[in-house]
Amino acid sequence: MQILYGLHPVEEALKAGRRRFDHVLVARERRDDRLESIVGLCKTLKIRVRTEPRETLTDMARTPAHQGVVALVRAQEFLTIEDVLEPTNAARLVLALDGVEDPQNLGALLRSADGAGVDAVVMTERRAAPLSAVAAKAAAGAQEHLRIARVVNLVRSLEELKRRNVWVIGLDERGTTDYDQFDFTGDCALVMGSEGVGLHDLVKRTCDHLLRIPMAGGVSSLNVAAAGAVVLFEAARQRRGGPRRTSNDTAAASSGVAPKPKKQKGLGS
Repeated sequence: MQILYGLHPVEEALKAGRRRFDHVLVARERRDDRLESIVGLCKTLKIRVRTEPRETLTDMARTPAHQGVVALVRAQEFLTIEDVLEPTNAARLVLALDGVEDPQNLGALLRSADGAGVDAVVMTERRAAPLSAVAAKAAAGAQEHLRIARVVNLVRSLEELKRRNVWVIGLDERGTTDYDQFDFTGDCALVMGSEGVGLHDLVKRTCDHLLRIPMAGGVSSLNVAAAGAVVLFEAARQRRGGPRRTSNDTAAASSGVAPKPKKQKGLGS
């Protein structure tokens, strides 16, 4: 069993309906509409609710940041890479994490992934932050709505994605292309590296393209969670609006010259 704490993580787990709840604890000292809404959901779903002193919840969650609600639930079930590779009706967007170790960063990335419409998240089993209560709190419960796969070998999984004609894109401060100049409207997997180290060399060599976020200030890069949000929502923007109109297209249109056809994306192109 696993601990979940916080209003958003517990509420989203109840709404998603993917996990079995053992029971939910609510703080005796807190009574408001948000907490009563969670209690109401529990009653509807026939989940046991106990009222306890706030200190009991703090001891169980091992943090005072539980917002007056703690749940004991079955651990989240993960997919395999084969599940991620199942055919879809639309171009897929996958987020792959190469050893993100901070649970706050992991949670923030999962929250961005859900908001940007990511189809699946691929995480490594070792040398990476687990999907703990801390990560779930940072994700505001977004992990309950995501398809998440845990893999032993990320490089092998990326190679399998490439064999299925998924464009594997790494984000790296030494990348050669600005992130907003890449066409994300096809099948893409965005790979984010770990804090400090970034993408491991073998993962970097597996990527079809390395993109960068141009920085105007004195620092050379963004935090991994912030960088992931920037690129994921650029991908989401392009997918809502169709193919991106480039500056070359605009210049060609104003001059009356037809733009060059786009190079087809695919392995080896």
